Parts: sequence; C-alpha cells; structure tokens
Amino acid sequence: MAVYDDREAFIPYRLNDLVQLCLQDGELPPEDQQTFRDFSHLLANYYHVKFHHYASEILDNYAAFNPDRDTHAISEPTAAELQAMDERVVDKFRQVLKGANYIELSDELLQQALSEKPLVDLKTNVDFQDFDRFLCFYRGDIFETAKLKKWVFWTQERELDILQRVVVLIRYKGPKHFEHRNIDLDEMKFIPGKMYVYLYKNVPKSDLELLFPNVQTSMTLKDKLLFGIPAIGAAVPAILRVLPQLLLVISVILFLTIGPPEIDELQADEEDVQNLLPVLLAVASLTMALGGLAFKQYSQYQNKRIKFQKKVTDTLFFRNIATNASVFTSLINSAQDEECKEVILVYYHLLTHPKPLTPEQLDDEIEQWMESHFGIQLDFDIKTPLKSLETLRGGPENKPLLSYDDQGHCQVVPLAEAQQIIDWVWDRIFDYANV
Repeated sequence: MAVYDDREAFIPYRLNDLVQLCLQDGELPPEDQQTFRDFSHLLANYYHVKFHHYASEILDNYAAFNPDRDTHAISEPTAAELQAMDERVVDKFRQVLKGANYIELSDELLQQALSEKPLVDLKTNVDFQDFDRFLCFYRGDIFETAKLKKWVFWTQERELDILQRVVVLIRYKGPKHFEHRNIDLDEMKFIPGKMYVYLYKNVPKSDLELLFPNVQTSMTLKDKLLFGIPAIGAAVPAILRVLPQLLLVISVILFLTIGPPEIDELQADEEDVQNLLPVLLAVASLTMALGGLAFKQYSQYQNKRIKFQKKVTDTLFFRNIATNASVFTSLINSAQDEECKEVILVYYHLLTHPKPLTPEQLDDEIEQWMESHFGIQLDFDIKTPLKSLETLRGGPENKPLLSYDDQGHCQVVPLAEAQQIIDWVWDRIFDYANV
C-alpha cells in the first residue's frame, strides 16, 4: 500500500456523481445497475442518520458559546460545565473534520504561513494570547499563478500557495483578560468568552492572518524608513541654510523675555527684532515643507491600511462559506458524504474485481482506478470504509457486508444480499444508529 505525502484523501466528486461513474465503468451487468443505485441510496440515508447524532451533540454543547444565539438558556452553565462542553465540541468536531478528510494545520505550518509576506505590504500581528482555544484545518493545498498589479501599467506574476478550504475555530478568553489590558469591550469585533467558527474557500497561505478578527496592522520597516529618511534628508540642508536665522529667532525670544543675552552668538538688538518677519516666514516655510513631506508619507501608509481593510472585507465576504453553527452543519454533511463515498468505492471494487484483494491491494487498486480513469490522485483512506462495512450487518444471521478469508483477503456479499442487509438496517435505523 503506497503512502503519499503530497496527496489527500478527499474524493472530489458528489456522491450521486460517483455512483454514476461506477456504473459508467461498465463492470456491473445492466440488470444490477438499478440495484446498485438503490443500495447506494439506502447507504446514504443510513449515514445521514448516523451523522445527525454528531450534529445534535455538537450543537447542544456549542449553544453556550454561540455568539449568534437568539434563544434563551434555562440556566447558565458553571465554569466547570463550560470547560466540559468546550472539550466535547472540540472532540466531536475533530472527528467530523477527520471524516470530511480535513487536515489539521500544525503550529509550525501556521507560524510559517503567518510569517509569509502578505499581498498587501503591511506588518500584521495576531495575538494568540487572546484565545482560550484555537484550531485550524484545511483541505486542498494547491499552487496557482496570479497576476498582481504593482504599478499603473505593470503587473507581476506570483505563485500562490492556496488552501481550497480552511476551517478556523477560535474561543476567546473572558472579559477580564481584555479589561486587564485596558481594551474597551464595546469597540471589539468579537464577544469575549464566545466561540467563533469560520469556513472559507481559496485562501492564500500568506493571507491567513486576514481570517483573525483581532489582527493588528502597523508600519513595516520599509514604511518607517520611507517616512523618516526623506524627512531627515530634506531637513538637514534646509536647517543648515537657515541656521543663522534660527539663532536670530532664539536671540529675539531671549531679548523679549529676559533681556539681551550675554552670549555673543545670541546677541540681538531692537533692529533685529524689527526685521524678524522674513526670518519667521523662512522658518514657517521650512516647517510646512517638512510637514508636507511627512504628511505625504503618512498618507501613503494610510492608503495601504485602507487597501488592507478592503482585502479583509473582500476575503470575509466573498470567500466565506459558513459561520459559527452553520459551519458544523456544512462539515457534518461533507463528512457523511465522504464516508459514504469511501464505502461505495470499496464495495464496488471488491464486487467487480476478478481476484480477491487484501486491504493493501484494494487501497492501491482504488487509487490507480481514480488516477487512470479521471486523473485524480488520491491517498485513499482504506481503514475507515473497511471498518464501516464490517460493522454494517443484519438479517437473521446478523451477516456483515464485509469479512475476511483465511489469507486476509476482503470478501463482500453479493449485491442483492447487500441491499437486503442495508434495508434490514434501515428498518431498525433508530435502534441501530445508537449501537
């Protein structure tokens, strides 16, 4: 059984389309095709009920953390109860994400992604100390070449590492944490103590920081240099030019306040005071020039911040698939489809293959079939569907859909019998789903 580091287990076809692809393969006799459709339909219904129980458990425990909740709680949970509910949400959610073939983004990869240069040239920072809980999962890691506008008439091509689906779960610390930091709770974009869950599509790794509500922006070193160095460069020769006048201004101020100064370089008389206007105009002109230069640089920085905020808005609006409770529903639907598709592929290939297959041979067979027929490279997850087929059993003899012979080869029951077993399970679904 081959192991791939650059492949994922996600099957990029809808469930009904995958069933149709199996039928188009031509290995099933025409008289068995409708039976195969019926079998697949009953199997999908079974998984719908099975995963409904995940949805109920997750959403019941998530209710206390849901920032969008519009229903009343009978009683407020204690701190210990909240911690237990948090752990149940995360534990079940991890199972759902694994079933939907998502991969957890490690701390190392996350920090590497956050350290990449963003498309908008600003320094960004995400304070993870604000979080009590943080999870990030993804599915689909591809590279795309994008054209980025650099100047008015010039674009630059850049290869972007794109995560096709990204799930972020954040539980913020309570109000006291932010009060100790002197942060106004009314101005925050989130509610302390609540759990926020997001599902996004097509997010460049370099833009992951856009997904955090507490992202902060500041000047890059380049901005600071562009802001300070030109101002200093323009100020030095100008100051040297008007230095005598500046000394005169100082002497005039001293003359008007404490009388004639004793220092020769700062001596002034009444005639100097009367000729002060040209000097003041020169100083005012210098101040305006330096101020105008500083304002120009600061305006450029503010324009970049506006572009950054627009990019954040575009990302949150156009790439958002679901938020909070709806994320759980969406991913549970995805997980039940993925597991059902895996079971159908395993059953179909064992049913139609001319020779008995071990689990390792079956795994390779399915991966090669997907690649040769559809150009899809998978790292197929063989363990989960095999276990599911072993578990699915019914009829008077409590017969499983899959068993093993003495040599470790996988064996499945014929299609007609498999349909009867699934039908038997479906008739007892509410008892069976809790087993």
